[in-house]
Amino acid sequence: MTKLRLRYQTLEFGDTDIHLCTLRNTQEFHDPQGRAEQLGISSASWPIFGVVWPSSLVLAHYINDYDTEAKRILEIGCGMALSSLLLNKQEADITATDYHPEVQHFLKRNAAINQDQAIAYQQVDWADSNDSLGLYDLIIGSDLLYEDEHIELLANFIQRHAKPHCEVIIVDPGRGRKNKLGKAMTAAGFAISQHKPEHTDYLDKEFKGYILSFRR
Repeated sequence: MTKLRLRYQTLEFGDTDIHLCTLRNTQEFHDPQGRAEQLGISSASWPIFGVVWPSSLVLAHYINDYDTEAKRILEIGCGMALSSLLLNKQEADITATDYHPEVQHFLKRNAAINQDQAIAYQQVDWADSNDSLGLYDLIIGSDLLYEDEHIELLANFIQRHAKPHCEVIIVDPGRGRKNKLGKAMTAAGFAISQHKPEHTDYLDKEFKGYILSFRR
């Protein structure tokens, strides 16, 4: 990460501060060994994991007040893992996952910056049915659906890792695929609800997406 330009910031959640080291912006790129390229991650999409997106902020603010006691929690496509870092600060049972090969380095660094214990992490491909993640009570994620092909992959991945009684919270910024995901999740036995986030004064612009909740 030495050739990357980085940004340090502190985000506030009530009385809780989360300190973050992120990429300076979405123009950064450093893949000297071609690890990301081998996974099909282009230079243009490489930096997407490394900044804090509005959906990530919405999810973190929502999950900050959520009852996570005694729940085993999985964050999908965590990127900078803001929600995982916040839940880790609350000593919740959180596991973070992503596909990008650099996520784990930033996750370890940011957990240490916040003087918290390391967060359980696995680099996973949604299409891989042989991972060792296990089952969860609560599955969370934000801004996950970039392509139509992701819908079935995501729904199947959630299905493989959801306990019989499970809640899934996905923050979607409004890319036009939430209804298709809803149909796939309904077919898997989940009931769906959606609502606009409230009190988003922490965002620079109006949030046009939704918080999607799935229960079974």
